[in-house]
Amino acid sequence: MVIQPINDLVAIAAKKGIKEAILSPGSRCAPLTLAFARHPDIHCRTISDERSAAFVAMGMAQQLEKPVVLVCTSGSAALNYGPAVAEAYYQQIPLLIITADRPKEWIDQWDGQTIRQEEIYGKHVKGSFNFPDEFSNEDKVWHAHRITNEAINLANSYPAGPVHINIPLREPFYPKREEMLDFKKDLPCFETVKGNSTLSADDELKLGESLKKFKKIMVVPGQQKPNRAIRELLGKLQEDGKAAVVTDAISNLSSSNSITFHDTFIPHIKEDKDFEPDLIISFGKSIISKGLKLFLRASGATHWHISPAGAYSPDTYQGLSKLIQVSPKSFFGFFSKVEPGHSQTFVQKWKREDEKIGKRFMEVLSSARFGEYQAVHLIGEKIPSESRLHLSNSMAVRYFNFLGLKNLPFEIVCNRGTSGIDGSNSTAVGCTFTTKDAVTLITGDMAFFYDRNAFWHNYNMPNLRIIVLNNHAGGIFRLIDGPAAQPELEEFFETKQALSAEHLAKEFGFAYQSASNSYELRAALDSFYNKSMEPKLLEVFSDSKTNAEILQSVKAQLKGA
Repeated sequence: MVIQPINDLVAIAAKKGIKEAILSPGSRCAPLTLAFARHPDIHCRTISDERSAAFVAMGMAQQLEKPVVLVCTSGSAALNYGPAVAEAYYQQIPLLIITADRPKEWIDQWDGQTIRQEEIYGKHVKGSFNFPDEFSNEDKVWHAHRITNEAINLANSYPAGPVHINIPLREPFYPKREEMLDFKKDLPCFETVKGNSTLSADDELKLGESLKKFKKIMVVPGQQKPNRAIRELLGKLQEDGKAAVVTDAISNLSSSNSITFHDTFIPHIKEDKDFEPDLIISFGKSIISKGLKLFLRASGATHWHISPAGAYSPDTYQGLSKLIQVSPKSFFGFFSKVEPGHSQTFVQKWKREDEKIGKRFMEVLSSARFGEYQAVHLIGEKIPSESRLHLSNSMAVRYFNFLGLKNLPFEIVCNRGTSGIDGSNSTAVGCTFTTKDAVTLITGDMAFFYDRNAFWHNYNMPNLRIIVLNNHAGGIFRLIDGPAAQPELEEFFETKQALSAEHLAKEFGFAYQSASNSYELRAALDSFYNKSMEPKLLEVFSDSKTNAEILQSVKAQLKGA
C-alpha cells in the first residue's frame, strides 16, 4: 500500500535541496526506503551497519554543508546511530535522521524490534519530531508536511546539526506491483531567511574602546572549515602586533604568522606571567591542545567568543564575559582597523618561542629513531594539495598537531566533537562520496579495526588512501601518567592486539603496502597517490613503547631550544 505522506516527505526534502540519502536495510522502513530510492532527484546508497552508515552520512554532510538523510528500521537500529548523532551535534553538521517505528500502542508489549524511540537521541539533536501514524484526516497530512519543513529548516539553521523524525508505520509496508509512487509538485515549502551578521556602527565603537583597554590579546580559533579570508585577517593581526594568534591543526587557519608549536613549549613557559593573555578571543569549536586549555584557564583572562546568533555560549576558558553574535569574518575585519593597545611585546614573546622551536624541530625529529612521529611527518610531505586529510583520535591527530605545520593547502578533518575513535573510517568514506580529489585517512590501529564495517558496502572509492599506524596497542595510554604507571597498562588500557590490516585489505579489494622503517615508508609513498582503480592502504608498523620514548625524547631535546 502506498503511503502518500511518506512520498510527500521525500518530495519536500528534494524540493528543499536534499540530494543524498544513506539507507540501511529493514522491513519496517520499506515505505521510506522505496520512496527515497525511487525519487529521481535523490541519490541513495545502502550501508548495512547503522553505526557506520551514520558516520558515512556525517562525512558527506560535513563536506556538502547541507543535510544528508539517514533511514533505518525500528528497534536497536536507531540506537546504533547514536555515536554519529552526538558527533554531528557537537561539530554542528546537519543530518536528517528518519527512523521507522512500531505504532505507539505496541511499544513495551514484547513485539519484535520495538523499543522506546520517541526522543531517542535526547539532547544530542536540535529537535525531535514524531510523525502521525494515520492520515484519515486532512489535518494529519498537513501536520506531516509541516513537520518535514520544520525539521529540515532546523537542521540547516545556525548552528547546523542533526534533527530526528520518528515515523510509526503500520502494515502493509510494500506497494502492490501495479502501484506507482506519486511525488507531488505542489507541496508546501517554507524557508528560513537569515538576518544580518555584521556589527553596527555603535557596536564597533563600544567594542573598539573595550579592545584598547587590553594589553595582551590572544586569538584562539577552534575547529572549523578552511576560510582564506579569515586566515589572511588573522595573519595580518599578528603581523601588526595586535594579537597573538594560536592555531591548532584542526582550525584549518594556520598561517606563516600564527603560533603552531604551542603544545611543545607551553610546559616551559606556563609559570611566566608575561605569556598570559588578559583577553582571549575565540571562535569555531573545540581545540586539540589540553595544555593550551589548562594554561588559558589558569591565566584568569577575560574571554570573548565570536559566533553568529543562535549558538550557545561555551565558557571553555572559565572567563567568558562577552558572546559577540556576529560572523568571525566581520569581527576580525573590524578588529584589524582598531588601533592596537599594548599587545606588540606580548605577541613578539609568543612568536619568538614558536620560531625557536620551529628552527630546531626538523633537526631533532629527523635524527630520532623511526616511529609514528617521524612517519606522520613523512606522510604529511606527500599529501596532495587538492585533497582532504582525515585524522583519527587519539594519537594520529596529536602527532600531526605536534608538527606545527603552517599554510597547509588541504582541509584537515577530525571527529573532535566527542573525540571518540569510533567512526573515523566511515567519516572518511563519506567524504570520498563527495569528491574526486584524494581523501587521506591517517589512523591508529585501534580506531581502524574498531570501524572496519566502514568498507562493508558496494561502492567504489578509488580516491581513498588509508595509512594505518599499527603499534598493536592504544599507544596514547603510555603518555598519560595515570595508566602508564599501572601494571595493568598493556592488557586493560593499551588493549594489545596482534592484527594486521593486510587481511582486511585483501577482503575488501584494497591495494596493500607496508613499511617498518623510513626507507620502506618513503618508497611506498612514492607511488601511493598515483591514480588507481581501488583504494590503497599503507600499514606502518612500530612499537608502542618505542613511540612513547621517541615523543618524550623529542620534547626533552626541544625544551632548551
